[in-house]
Amino acid sequence: MTESSKQTLLMGNEAIARGLVEAGCAVAAAYPGTPSTETMTALVRLQPQLGAALHVEWSLNEKIAFEVALAASYTGKRAAAIMKQVGLNVAADPFMRAAYLGVVGGLLLVVADDPGPHSSQNEQDSRFFAHFARVPVLDPSSPAEARDMVALGYALSERYRLPVMLRPTTRICHARQNVGQAEPLALGRRADFVRDPSRWAATPAFLPALHQQLNDKIDRIARDPQVAPRLLAGDGSFAGRCVVASGIAFANACDLLADMQLLGKVDVYQVLLPYPLHRPFIDALRDRYDTVLILEETYPVIQQQLAHPGAVGRGSRLLPAHGELLPDAMLPALEDFFGLQPSSAGDAAPAGRDKRPALCAGCGHRAAFHVIKKVFPGGIFPSDIGCYTLGLNLGAVDTVHCMGACISQAAGFYQAYAQDGGEVPAIVATIGDSTFFHAGIPALINTVIQQARIIVVVLDNATTAMTGHQPSPHLGLRADGRATPRVLIEDLVRACGVRFLEVCDPYDTDMLAGQLKQADAFCRGEDGGPAVIIARHPCLMDKQARHDQPRFCMSVGDDCNGCRYCLQAFECPALFFDEACGRVDIDQDLCVGCGVCQKVCPRQAIRKEEPCA
Repeated sequence: MTESSKQTLLMGNEAIARGLVEAGCAVAAAYPGTPSTETMTALVRLQPQLGAALHVEWSLNEKIAFEVALAASYTGKRAAAIMKQVGLNVAADPFMRAAYLGVVGGLLLVVADDPGPHSSQNEQDSRFFAHFARVPVLDPSSPAEARDMVALGYALSERYRLPVMLRPTTRICHARQNVGQAEPLALGRRADFVRDPSRWAATPAFLPALHQQLNDKIDRIARDPQVAPRLLAGDGSFAGRCVVASGIAFANACDLLADMQLLGKVDVYQVLLPYPLHRPFIDALRDRYDTVLILEETYPVIQQQLAHPGAVGRGSRLLPAHGELLPDAMLPALEDFFGLQPSSAGDAAPAGRDKRPALCAGCGHRAAFHVIKKVFPGGIFPSDIGCYTLGLNLGAVDTVHCMGACISQAAGFYQAYAQDGGEVPAIVATIGDSTFFHAGIPALINTVIQQARIIVVVLDNATTAMTGHQPSPHLGLRADGRATPRVLIEDLVRACGVRFLEVCDPYDTDMLAGQLKQADAFCRGEDGGPAVIIARHPCLMDKQARHDQPRFCMSVGDDCNGCRYCLQAFECPALFFDEACGRVDIDQDLCVGCGVCQKVCPRQAIRKEEPCA
């Protein structure tokens, strides 16, 4: 890989994608999830531009993505699996075993963590997961370093025959920086899987030896000089103390120390490989320093391995035990560590949001949620991960746990209520089309087998909307836009054993209400069971979908009494309360003219005219 002098401004995820192509990655599989999504998007774009021999795919879930990449690595080719931190939970089963069995061609697992969190159900630290699995993990401090660490990760993976994790965080994934470029490596490798059942199909009899080999590999990596922490040496002004940092915390620490005029006076170490922590480094810190400040996100992975008696950081609560390690959180810790007078910087409270997030104007999910809540005012409403989680605002989402959990939880609610006797409340689970493919199918089969009498509403907007409109399997499109066979939701639902299935457009609120009532009657019938309704309307972020549907001219009449029911029960962004007039009005710039709000107003004060020209 020959580095050129040319540089390009890239987002962190684009830089990682560039690194993958330049390092000769042959197979890349992913499941979308913020903050990792743009890595695969960039790969799809770069593959034809650079003429790389690279297979790219949006897999149905993260477990599948990891297994596809793992098998490719068995053949000697370089591969990558890409996901966000909670996606690693889905891939945990093959990930844990892969460390024992190892790889042949380099295998890089790109796991984007989300400290904060900004768009996740937790802020787990994947470095701890790597430690648990005994897999080396690289922690970049910038987009350019993330790109460079791809090549380092593949080198480590092939040298030690182990998968390697690259762990960028949200601030790395979505930051932009000038990044160097190189021509893609022409590795010239042909797939060559060498059968070895004692390794690739290892039964428990072989695992103790493989475990010992894994331990030996980790010990050797922990002494590899290539991954030793880097030192920004001080001038001796603070003998006996140093700062140790990794990831974005290192970049923030350098900026703060420069502002404090301490950079160049105190020893600062950048940890490239948080696990396994470099053993000579551990020994050196114990010998040279009395006190060590450790800056890392999110948990004390480095601090625990360092086990230095004078170490302070997240493990000792000098720093917050949760959230991002932003400069405002780091500055007081640095001032305290160096015995400086506290500054006033960072004292101001962050500005609050003026308006909470809401489903887009014209979103079919809003209509579905409104009808569900209206038909079953006393119902229980488990939901799932996606933009439709915003059904919380409409009072039609009671639980959100993890991908696919809504169906299983709905069944659990049913079993708990049913064993008490008496009437069971209506239990309506809502799940998106992509999430249904990802993790909903096994849960639906289980629901059928256990005869849980619940209603499942599949909110089908024909895309993976929350993460950037990646295609779902029923659209018949691959990651690069090529056609592929369609896998229809209706066929899968029937194959799961469901005997009640209806499909409707949620814009037709009367039809959906009728189907929900029929589904409830089926569930409660003598020979009842679970019922499924597919509420299908394309996402209006797709310009073609907006173009294909009629746009009605909407208005609010003088008979509006300002009760605000439409604002509270429907929450369309195009509806607002005009304080001067004392009634609701419509923002015509936001309104898409779907006409659904006409059926929401209890006074019929919202009017729908003929489709606009």
